[in-house]
Amino acid sequence: MEIRKDILWRVYLCFIGMTVLCVFILAKAIYIQGPQGEHWRSMSDSMHQKIVELDADRGTIYSEDGQMLSTSMPQFDIYMDMQADGLRDKNGKIFKENVDSFSVALAGYFGDKTAKQYKADLQEAYKKKRRYYPLRKKMSFEDYKNFRQFPLARLSRNKSGVIVEESSKRVAPFGLLANRTIGLSREFINSDGKVKKMNVGLEMSYDSLLVGQKGQRLVRFITGGAVPVEGFQVEPENGNDLYTTIDVNMQDVTQNALLKMMLQCEGEYGSAILMETKTGKIKAMANLGRHTDGTYWEDDNYALRVSEPGSTIKLVTLLAVLDKGTFKLDDLVEVGSAGRMVVGPRNVNDAERSPKSVLTVKEAFAHSSNVGMSKLAFKAFGQNPTELGEYMKKYGMATKSPIDLDHLPKPRLAPLEKGNGGVMNMITMSFGYAINVSPLQTLTLYNAIANNGKMVKPYLVNNIQQNGLVVKQFEPVVMNEQICKPEVVKAAQASMEAVVTEGTARKAMAGLPFKVAGKTGTAHVADGNIKYGHGVYQASFVGYFPADNPQYSCIVVIRTKPHAAVHYGGSLGGPVFKEIASRVYAMHVDSKSPSQFIAKKDSSAYFYAGSAGDFKQVYGMLNISFRDSAKDKDWINVYGAGSTPVATVNQVRKQLMPSLKGMGLKDALYLLESMGVKVQVKGKGKVMSQSVSPGTTLAKNMTVTIELG
Repeated sequence: MEIRKDILWRVYLCFIGMTVLCVFILAKAIYIQGPQGEHWRSMSDSMHQKIVELDADRGTIYSEDGQMLSTSMPQFDIYMDMQADGLRDKNGKIFKENVDSFSVALAGYFGDKTAKQYKADLQEAYKKKRRYYPLRKKMSFEDYKNFRQFPLARLSRNKSGVIVEESSKRVAPFGLLANRTIGLSREFINSDGKVKKMNVGLEMSYDSLLVGQKGQRLVRFITGGAVPVEGFQVEPENGNDLYTTIDVNMQDVTQNALLKMMLQCEGEYGSAILMETKTGKIKAMANLGRHTDGTYWEDDNYALRVSEPGSTIKLVTLLAVLDKGTFKLDDLVEVGSAGRMVVGPRNVNDAERSPKSVLTVKEAFAHSSNVGMSKLAFKAFGQNPTELGEYMKKYGMATKSPIDLDHLPKPRLAPLEKGNGGVMNMITMSFGYAINVSPLQTLTLYNAIANNGKMVKPYLVNNIQQNGLVVKQFEPVVMNEQICKPEVVKAAQASMEAVVTEGTARKAMAGLPFKVAGKTGTAHVADGNIKYGHGVYQASFVGYFPADNPQYSCIVVIRTKPHAAVHYGGSLGGPVFKEIASRVYAMHVDSKSPSQFIAKKDSSAYFYAGSAGDFKQVYGMLNISFRDSAKDKDWINVYGAGSTPVATVNQVRKQLMPSLKGMGLKDALYLLESMGVKVQVKGKGKVMSQSVSPGTTLAKNMTVTIELG
């Protein structure tokens, strides 16, 4: 019996011990999950680390004279780590001492909350020991600089708990100006959750060069976000910069002239392109589409959209029949007086009655006679319609434009085989239908005639730079040294001048103080959802100026609204061309200046520039008297006036490029680098020229090349 009691006592003791142990374990588990839960979860998160990618700054797109057309602006997301050692040290002394003034500064600057609200939110986050408390999102660089001067924020990261994440957004400083040509670059999240890019224009074509090389950063994941681990970061390599051929002033002129006409005629869309004749540089490309509220925006690159061109294609017909030798410029062609005639297998109508029933070839072109041009084509190619197609290919009408942009639409030509409606299509094609080409293709051909038969490739990018150094330079490319016989080119030039002096553009171009050559075009539109019955037309004018020494070629294309009262090329495209030509001629042709500011050579009278203090010290040491017109200014120019040096003010203003002409390298470097400008130096001596003209607004990380001599 005693043995049984002894055994039971031991069993009960073990049971009680196990029960107590279980109760203790359960209580500890509840304690860990409850009061200590936040601490241990944060500890668990702190063990989770990962390498993340850092985006590089996307390269900037500049105009030819160094003005920013598209750039990345930094923006900052601000968070606070309320468990930073500095904030928690000495029972939160730093936080308590600064929270009031910090809240007042935030409320006073941003104005979205009161100081009381800011303080309450900060104290709540501090109480809950938030490790990644979001304070401000998408803060601008200017705001960030000011924020860093606030109480608490000015302290080190450990003491303030401030975490800064930098990103960038793409902006176009000139807004609408060349917006579609320059393009856009933005990211979006598609249906499967992956980040995708949506780029157009140059932003798309040169994306791989602009985007740069991503960096890497080690981050530690904590409750509510991720904190970078200091010392474990590979910096990204920023993207290359593009310097385009676009001239901001010419683009502004072109866009305003087009917009004025679009508002007047309420057209569906319009496009205007300005090209430098000798080189093929695109100096301006404007594209305006009408929105439902009546406003216009650069919503598509209509300069590259293919459509039936109308009478501007008659230049191909003229060149082809003259080059083949079937006709000469003064040969006669009967067009009749009824405005219509059967040519081969089809009826052909003229939009306007011909002034005479019989015209020369030159007059048929000048008065844009469909009957006349189709009769020329039928006689030359009626037996072999594909021959006109060969000329179309030769003149660049059958292949995509070679411009440096991606995803260009293909031109379309109707079949020209004789057994496949070729004769009918050939006749139709001769006056601008049964063929779809882009305005840029048409301009490229007309520019070749302006360039005496030499066809050059149109292009938009002058060079690619990395940290101010040119890594790739683009030069003009000749696609065809002579597209046709020299005498044919001369005949085409004379015919295009006749369009302006006696033909369909006579009224539109009246009063110009310089000679212009070109061609009007009016096409009755039937494409997509638009039918002939809708009464939509495409009015255009393409030509070059000045005709006796061509510097620029230009095309204007306007798609009209349905049943527009005014829809002819001479009435819509002509006035836009005239305004562009007049203003560009006044600015750039009459007194043509190069894209780079080139200083004039010093005359026998000397000219120097630099620090006023240095000049005065030297003159004082040499005991040379001088006439001081600069007084107490820091930077002066010094030149000789007889035997007496004269000091004048060299105006130096913040954020504007100064004139460096005559400066020594020391002064030039000091002045530019103090303005945050990167400098490339060529040669020895004093500054003779600079790549950015005086007065130009300075941009972040702008690079200036100075030449010494």
